[in-house]
Amino acid sequence: MKAIEIDDLYFEPFIEYDQIKKRIRLIGIDLNVKYEDKHPVFVGVLNGCFMFMADLMKQVHVPCEMSFVKLASYNGINQGEISELIGVGMDLRGRDVILVEDIVDTGKSLKHTMDALEGLGVNSVAVCTLLLKPSCLAYQFDNIMYVGFEIDKEFVVGYGLDYNGQCRNLPDIYRQVIK
Repeated sequence: MKAIEIDDLYFEPFIEYDQIKKRIRLIGIDLNVKYEDKHPVFVGVLNGCFMFMADLMKQVHVPCEMSFVKLASYNGINQGEISELIGVGMDLRGRDVILVEDIVDTGKSLKHTMDALEGLGVNSVAVCTLLLKPSCLAYQFDNIMYVGFEIDKEFVVGYGLDYNGQCRNLPDIYRQVIK
């Protein structure tokens, strides 16, 4: 792994894909035990979750279903306002839902998604996130059950995470360095 530059920002290697795969394997084991007698629905939050969810689902061996939602953190007019762009597309009433996120930062989009899911009458919601920034959380959550890595307040790209639409395809995660 070597450092990369994107639009005059510099990023250094942070979490290698091998580490990510090992952590996902452990999360998969936990999910298989917890949901052994249930039929959960995994709901991925696009676009960032796509690599994590694909690798995670390879480790889940219980009967389950999958769907996706896509959120926007701004609409060009009111920055910070969250609007759902693509819905789940299935009836979640009474279902056990595992919400799959790439990263939980402030928790604003997670809170919006949680509120929307609870409004649909789900039985339970557990959050599974690849990355969690505990020091950045602006909301209290008691259902973030599966965390790949806790990180500090830093800007990261790769493995689904982007900067201006770039770097989602990188298998490793990089963090910004200030030069």
